[in-house]
Amino acid sequence: MDERFKNLEAWRGRRVVAAMSGGVDSSLAATLLHRAGAEVIGVRMRLFGGPERSDRPGVGPAAGFGVEPATPDELDAAHVARRLGITFHVLPLHAEFHERVVAPFVREYLAGRTPNPCVICNRRIKMGALLEAARALGAEAVATGHYARLAVGASGRAELLAAADRLKDQSYYLARLTQDQLRRLVMPLGAMTKGETRALARDLGLHVHDKTDSLEICFIPDNDYRRFLREAAPAGDPAASGGDAAGEIVNARGEV
Repeated sequence: MDERFKNLEAWRGRRVVAAMSGGVDSSLAATLLHRAGAEVIGVRMRLFGGPERSDRPGVGPAAGFGVEPATPDELDAAHVARRLGITFHVLPLHAEFHERVVAPFVREYLAGRTPNPCVICNRRIKMGALLEAARALGAEAVATGHYARLAVGASGRAELLAAADRLKDQSYYLARLTQDQLRRLVMPLGAMTKGETRALARDLGLHVHDKTDSLEICFIPDNDYRRFLREAAPAGDPAASGGDAAGEIVNARGEV
């Protein structure tokens, strides 16, 4: 096995949930773990943009797992899973995502602060709600397509390290994970560059190898923050009437 992926051999024969967004990074991460001999279960989190639940009995997060893939990204993830021959689920997490990520995002902006929803999502959704689902599926860990690395320090603590590709490094977005979460996280792409990822995905026959990266906040795909905040602001808040209330900009010391 390529030296970059030697650490994946530790997962041979062990069950791991791969968070599959439908993009090239998470698709390759799942593929590499599968090729290393791990028992991979693909899970695509439905956070918005599709039916919140299935009407079929015995289906959904309360009764088990697995609503039908509906969005283009879900279908891409399902296609990769079928090609690998692994189990794949779409897990609706609308309520959790709104409560733990979107609502705090809106509150922070309306309070005059600039939040980072990805930092919150990684801790409370990807390694929160998804890790809970992984445990229910009997999995030991969650694998993602993040560009970051993990190591064990001399004290035995899990250490979060920057990715080999500093232009794609995402360790910042994972910095608030707990020790338990870090120990249950697998990131197969940490030693790769983005170019290497695309090339290897192409060589392995993944149809998403040239899929465009998603660069905006996932729940504001048009990047129009003002529109989003106007629509999400509680009635009576200045943002609800346009977000352009006149007035001076004053810092914490009272200076204009």
